[in-house]
Amino acid sequence: MNVAALVSGGVDSSVVVHLLKEQGITPDIFYIRIGAEDDGTTETAMERFDCPAEEDIEITGYIAKKYGCRFEVVDLHREYWDNVVAYTIESVRKGLTPNPDIMCNKLIKFGAFEQRYGKDYDFTATGHYARTEIVDTNNSTTQQLNNSTVFLATAKDPVKDQTDFLSQLSSAQIRKLMFPIGHLMKSEVRAVAEQAALPSATRKDSQGICFLGKINYNDFLRRYLGEREGQIVELETGRVLGTHHGYWFHTIGQRKGLFLSGGPWFVVKKDIEANVLYVSQGYDPDAQYGDTVNLVDYHYLTGDLWSAALEAGETVDVKFKIRHTPDFTQGHLVRTAEGYTIHSDKRLQGIAAGQFATIYDNDAHLVVASGQIANSDL
Repeated sequence: MNVAALVSGGVDSSVVVHLLKEQGITPDIFYIRIGAEDDGTTETAMERFDCPAEEDIEITGYIAKKYGCRFEVVDLHREYWDNVVAYTIESVRKGLTPNPDIMCNKLIKFGAFEQRYGKDYDFTATGHYARTEIVDTNNSTTQQLNNSTVFLATAKDPVKDQTDFLSQLSSAQIRKLMFPIGHLMKSEVRAVAEQAALPSATRKDSQGICFLGKINYNDFLRRYLGEREGQIVELETGRVLGTHHGYWFHTIGQRKGLFLSGGPWFVVKKDIEANVLYVSQGYDPDAQYGDTVNLVDYHYLTGDLWSAALEAGETVDVKFKIRHTPDFTQGHLVRTAEGYTIHSDKRLQGIAAGQFATIYDNDAHLVVASGQIANSDL
């Protein structure tokens, strides 16, 4: 079996190589360099927008040598800038809340990398906490991975599960993926790394992808979108409380950075055309909550399990997430004239347009569909 392993130098992807070797597979190891690339008009632009990767590459090189694997550093800066960073800027410009992690997986790790390198391999193995299974849609039973339809499935560790970050992948992308640690708890992964004396055994987990290197996110937005003063208005009374420097610096549910007295205050609505932020007061204002999640760009990842029922006007019971969390929410998916809507059994905090809803079967096991959250107010 010809396998490419994406290794970052962290404990999870390092253990992936160890487990593959235990199975008799010697993968080729790839380290992907990503980070926002500037247009070169400023001094030391590449350094300012690059991820600090030296230690990661050093550890990954050690892993490759330890297990006798070919090792290559892949530079996808340009692709990252043209896709993930451009998507982020445009989303924020529209008043949406982007998710660079999801788009990096879709467009870079399993997009640009696949097109340039992964196409030459049977599978690509990663350290994501997820699993793949095939589903017999005729009798709803599951079995081990073979040549049938492959579904993305949740990991054994509910806290570390990353299926929501993979929910924009296509069937073709999922079919080629291997998740060797998906059946392990994080504590078990650490134990494997310690037993194998891997240098990453005690490294802290990374917090998502490296998006801007050492650049402050607001500084990045200010550089590309500038500043424009607007009003901060109390939603319930219409009272003007202060000013802000641009709606693009704020997202639904945000508390910090408003600099208002008498708080806490939370952003609950944005008027993009007028550049107005609407806020509500209190630690748990009712205006932060909603129970309806409208979706655009709804699609099935692999198997179309529900379209017949939805087109017939039926409601499908689902579990779903609208942000990265170990908890699933019970909901009911319906087809509407405008698209697809999830009606939640409980009120949800901070439903942010632009984020993604990941929709699971009612057992919270298989990832069935995904869609971007819409907001009629934007």
